[in-house]
Amino acid sequence: MGPPGSPRGGVSHAYAADLEMIQEARERIAPYAKKTPVHRCATIDALMRPARVDLETPHDSDVSLFFKCETFQKGGAFKFRGAINAMLRLGEADREKGVVTHSSGNHAAALALAAKTLHCPAYIVVPEGAPRCKLDAIETYGGRITRCAATVSDREATCARLRQQTGATFIPPYDHPDVIAGQGTIGVEFLEQVPDLDAVVVPVSGGGMISGIALAVKALNPDCLVLAAEPGGEMGNRADCAESKRRNEVQMDMPPPETVADGLRARLGRCTWPVVRDLVDEVLVVSDVDIVRAMKLIYERMKLVVEPSGAAGLAAALSPAFADLNAKSAGWGKTARCRKVGVVLCGGNVDLGVLWKSYGL
Repeated sequence: MGPPGSPRGGVSHAYAADLEMIQEARERIAPYAKKTPVHRCATIDALMRPARVDLETPHDSDVSLFFKCETFQKGGAFKFRGAINAMLRLGEADREKGVVTHSSGNHAAALALAAKTLHCPAYIVVPEGAPRCKLDAIETYGGRITRCAATVSDREATCARLRQQTGATFIPPYDHPDVIAGQGTIGVEFLEQVPDLDAVVVPVSGGGMISGIALAVKALNPDCLVLAAEPGGEMGNRADCAESKRRNEVQMDMPPPETVADGLRARLGRCTWPVVRDLVDEVLVVSDVDIVRAMKLIYERMKLVVEPSGAAGLAAALSPAFADLNAKSAGWGKTARCRKVGVVLCGGNVDLGVLWKSYGL
């Protein structure tokens, strides 16, 4: 075996991870991570149908959505998979020194929880503006928080300083082979739970989750589309993933979008971009209004708490861009390409502090 995270064999040999690594990660994290459920919602399925009079009669272009609920993962988000996998790949001496990372919240909480699980310290750099609920989670899990400015450069500089001071191992939020492999276990599970998916819609930011899922899905079912859901397209925001795909070159200098989806403000990395470039079939750009509407719909109809980042996938599935992609030139009168569509609800850490405070709680 090569060094931690080295790719081995398989169709994804050129990438930072491959199916073999993902399957090994699944076995490795099984004693620690949850196998999350898949939920359905008939009301939301009805919104996927073309306009017609008789909505009770099945139609050959009806689309059914299958929601992979990573909201039920430990720490309330998918990030625990990658964090615990990366930590389990460390040697005992490195674990004793601890781990360090920078994150807006979910990866930070996940790494702190993984470190607590394995009885080692976690040093967490958190930028200003992170939701209070995520800071509370980090502290609850025993993470040692250091605040910094909300810029990539300051996050990285603060993290480097802590690493030098403590000797801790840096576990980045997404751009790391073992993190990608851990997130890829979502794809393996999803295809076991719904084997004949035609497409899977995954929120994208730094690309760790969608890279892992794409590597798993394309290896197990090459005909299944992998679609990215990205915030942008309003207030002058440009979506860097969509723009990178359009230009076939990663756009590293684009500023992060100003979006309600605080977990989707990172940029693609060295490990994740090649996978996104080659294996993600389309990027669907959604507005903040669409994201909040999807979040509200999930809460009202499915009774699930999903953070804005987690609702981006449904926003994309409900978008005209998805309908156009699905119908192609055949139109809704003929069989749609994607009839069984998976949507990853990637996180449920919503800051409801304002509501609780209004009642003195």
